[in-house]
Amino acid sequence: MSKFIFTSESVTEGHPDKMCDQVSDAVLDAILAQDKNARVACETLMTTGLVLIAGEITTNCYVDIEKTARETIREIGYDRAKYGFDCDTCAVITSVHSQSPDIAMGVNLALEAKKGEEGEEEQNGAGDQGMMFGFAVNETPTLMPAPIYYAHKLTRRLSEVRKSGLLNYLRPDGKSQVTVEYENDKPKRVSAVVISSQHGSDETHDEIEKDIIEHVIKPVIPENLLDGDTKFFINPTGRFVVGGPAGDTGLTGRKIIVDTYGGCAGHGGGALSGKDPTKVDRSGAYMARYIAKNIVAAGIADKCEIQVAYAIGVAKPLSVFVNTYGTGKLSDAKILELIDKYFDLRPTAIIKKLDLRRPIYRQTAAFGHFGRDDISLPWEQTDVAGELKKHL
Repeated sequence: MSKFIFTSESVTEGHPDKMCDQVSDAVLDAILAQDKNARVACETLMTTGLVLIAGEITTNCYVDIEKTARETIREIGYDRAKYGFDCDTCAVITSVHSQSPDIAMGVNLALEAKKGEEGEEEQNGAGDQGMMFGFAVNETPTLMPAPIYYAHKLTRRLSEVRKSGLLNYLRPDGKSQVTVEYENDKPKRVSAVVISSQHGSDETHDEIEKDIIEHVIKPVIPENLLDGDTKFFINPTGRFVVGGPAGDTGLTGRKIIVDTYGGCAGHGGGALSGKDPTKVDRSGAYMARYIAKNIVAAGIADKCEIQVAYAIGVAKPLSVFVNTYGTGKLSDAKILELIDKYFDLRPTAIIKKLDLRRPIYRQTAAFGHFGRDDISLPWEQTDVAGELKKHL
């Protein structure tokens, strides 16, 4: 009998890093709504009283970036000075220029097209080099690892009880952390839950602890995973009044493990938010998840990790790697053959298959890009699983 424990974390929409991700993706969405072929690499930094937006954007439309940033921060909940950050009075500075022509020439026309391979799918080259990972495992309804699945559900619940007024003293910044004990590779119990949530200055720690256990943790974590030995750590420092950008500087792309699989799978290091789909950091990661999820949904493997690697300006991936951790009903080599048959990993084909040139990204910038059961995302569909299953 094999046992191990694993921990993953999530952060709320009001965490300063996630605020930056959301502003960057809100700018991307605003541009894609008018110009689907825009090139966007938008980075945001936030600190006390300041939002700095920089990057490379090439587009034929106009977007009021300052207004977009302020409205995004307002929707998150930082709309008054007593919360430590105010969307209406903070300074917003922008420093944006167009995409480098040296990069654009590789994205506009892939190396294969320059060599005379004129197929439509060969047109766009990868927007950068790098490797991306996709992962799926059959231990939760959305085929996500249990620790990150429940960590995200807890942060979403923190947002719900705050916005509904059920716990109206909570503020937008917060974190969750879930430790799961496994037995024979299956989640057996939750051994620890950590919740840190920004709050008003009048509430006692005992009151906050009781409310969060009752109204956040218990509605989220299944009763059969909790027992008398499960440890709860609620605002372990004892106080969390100063939060958001007033308490910690935020930056786009600094929560990439929260964005993906909570550390249960590999990560190539590239951030997702603020990037248009020609950047394979984003589109390649989405496609890798789509493939892995369909393989697990088809019953071909209980657990599947996909790695894809690209060279800048080249359409076809340099490598595709499959790891089913010994759970495959088919060999990894056979699964690679199925991937080659059913999934086109060239950037133009990915963008077309997943319909990525549209404003769908702001909603992914908090609570995870994968395993979402609260929104519909194209890379979460299992529409190829039926065809894959025929090969069992």
